[in-house]
Amino acid sequence: MADIKVPELAESITEGTIAQWLKKPGDLVNKGDYVVELETDKVNVEIISEHSGILKEVRAGEGDTVNVGETIAVVDESGETTAESVQPQAESGIAPIQESPKPAVQQEETVQTSNEHKGQRPIASPAARKMAREKGIDLTQVPTIDPLGRVRAHDVSTFNPREETKQQATPASKQQAVPAVQPAGKEVERIRMTRRRQTIANRLVEVQQTAAMLTTFNEVDMTNVMNLRKRRKDKFLEENDVKLGFMSFFTKAVVAALKRSPLLNAEIQGDELVLKKFYDIGIAVSANEGLVVPVVRDADRKNFAEIEKDILDLAEKARNNKLALQDLQGGTFTITNGGVFGSLLSTPILNGPQVGILGMHSIKLRPVAIDAERMENRPMMYIALSYDHRIVDGKEAVTFLSRVKELIEDPESLLFEA
Repeated sequence: MADIKVPELAESITEGTIAQWLKKPGDLVNKGDYVVELETDKVNVEIISEHSGILKEVRAGEGDTVNVGETIAVVDESGETTAESVQPQAESGIAPIQESPKPAVQQEETVQTSNEHKGQRPIASPAARKMAREKGIDLTQVPTIDPLGRVRAHDVSTFNPREETKQQATPASKQQAVPAVQPAGKEVERIRMTRRRQTIANRLVEVQQTAAMLTTFNEVDMTNVMNLRKRRKDKFLEENDVKLGFMSFFTKAVVAALKRSPLLNAEIQGDELVLKKFYDIGIAVSANEGLVVPVVRDADRKNFAEIEKDILDLAEKARNNKLALQDLQGGTFTITNGGVFGSLLSTPILNGPQVGILGMHSIKLRPVAIDAERMENRPMMYIALSYDHRIVDGKEAVTFLSRVKELIEDPESLLFEA
C-alpha cells in the first residue's frame, strides 16, 4: 500500500479543501496521474500519484479541509483492476474495495469519525492554532470579530477564559438576541463559500483593520492614448500578435511614477520599511471564483508588447483556473480596472502587504474646459489611488497620481522613461 499525501504547496499555505476527486475507488492509477484537485487560498492544485496501482481508499470527501502532509488516499500497488471490481462502484458510488467486509466497516467508521471531527474544528490561522496550543486554550471557545468566524492570533492573545465563562453564564434575557430562523414563506438558498472566497473576504477585512487606508482621486484625459492606439493598433497586432490595450500604458506609467514615489513600492515588516528596488506589478483579474491578482514580473524591463502578452496569458490562466502559486506571489503594487464592468468611480482596497493600489474606471465623454473660452467633449477617466497612510503621506500619494495622469495624457513621454 502507498499513501497519497497533500504535498508542500507554498510557505504561506498549510491547508486546502478537496475540490474534486478525479479518480474513484477501484480506478486504475498510473504514476503521474492526476488524482484529486485541491483548492487552496490562492489557486487550485491538481495532486498526482507517485505510485501505480488501484485507488483503494479515499480518506477525505469533497469539501473537506486537509492539511499539508496529511494522507488523503491509499493506492494498492499490488492490486489489479477488473470489470467486476470497477463497474459496480462506478454505478453505485460505494466506498473502496476491501479484502473482507469487516475492515470495510471499520474504515467507513474511521472516515466518518474523521469527517465529524473536521466539521467541529474551528477555522483558525496557523499562528492562532500554535498560540492556542502553547496557552492551552480551546479554540472553539475563542470569540472573533471576523465575519466568517476565522480565529486569528490577536483573538487568542486577547482571550480571557474567565471573562468568557462569565459571559456564558449571563442570563439569556440579557444577551443580544440574534435571529436564527428564516421567516415563514421566505425562500432562501444557502451556498457554501469557496475557500478562495473566504480568503478574499478575510484579507479584505484584515487590511481594513490593520492599515490606515486613504484614497485620493484624479481624472485623466484619454484623448491622446486613444488616438495613439487607433493609429498603431493594426501595426502593433501584426508585429506582436497581441492587441495594444490600455493596461500596458498604465503599467508603464505606474512604474515610472513609483520610481519617483518609492514609498508606494514598499511594505511594513515589523518596525522596518522595506523599500523594493524591483517592480512586479499585480493586475487584478476577475475569475469565476473571485478576484485574483497575478503578477507581471519586472515590468520596468518590459516593452508594451511583452506587458500585454503577460497580462493576456495571466488572464487566460485565471479564467481557466490554471494559475500557479508563483503567478500570484510577490507583487509590489497593484492595478485594478473596474471600468471594464462599467464602474465610474470606486475606492479600491489594498492588496496587503502592499501599500498602494491604482483603480482605473470607465471612460466617459465629459465637457472639459480647454481654456477660458473653449469647452470640448473629451474621453475622461477617473483614477483612484488607495494607500497606507502609515507609510505614505498625502503629498507623496498626490504626486504619484499626478505623475500617472501626466504620462497617460502624453503617452509618447513613456518612451523616454528610464
